Amino acid sequence: MYETNGTSVTTALPRQQSLETIDLLLTRRSVVAAKQCEPGPTAEELNTILRCATRVPDHKKLAPWRIQVVQGDARTVWGETIADIFCSQNSDATERNIAFERERFLRAPLVLIVSTHIVDESRCPRWEQILSGAAVCQNILIAATALGYASQWLSEWLAYDAEVKAALNIVPSDEILGFMYIGSAAEKPDERDRPALDKVVEFL
Repeated sequence: MYETNGTSVTTALPRQQSLETIDLLLTRRSVVAAKQCEPGPTAEELNTILRCATRVPDHKKLAPWRIQVVQGDARTVWGETIADIFCSQNSDATERNIAFERERFLRAPLVLIVSTHIVDESRCPRWEQILSGAAVCQNILIAATALGYASQWLSEWLAYDAEVKAALNIVPSDEILGFMYIGSAAEKPDERDRPALDKVVEFL
């Protein structure tokens, strides 16, 4: 900032453009978990994804979210837990249904479970804390794509199930925001239509 003729003038810092980032955002596509395969992210790449995940708007610096990592043999262990819960709630479940639940987390090499961790004693509205957690989910998708991996953000029935939340040590007042499936793409996803800007944008 400097003054000229008694008037303060703010000088903008040089812009740092990244057209590669813009292209990534314009072309990012979800790849359904069933069409993902090995390999998944390395330990170093996972660390990068997690670091990117936490670089989100966060009013009052509360970090009102948690990320649980499910990979390797843990996918089978948690699959058994999910299948047990499913069976206890669905006495008429078929073997095919049960097998699907048991293998649910095996659809991708890596599953990140994102949940809220609401800080009630803060003066930050609950809704803003939830939105911060949703931004974590989106950053995970973008980071995975930037590293060349396929990804999909899913909820499905277990995101809303009290027993599943209890098994994951998520308190009843918190929410599971998504199960983020990450792996390699078994096939290229088709492009999908996006809304026309004039249908969703209004200049006031």
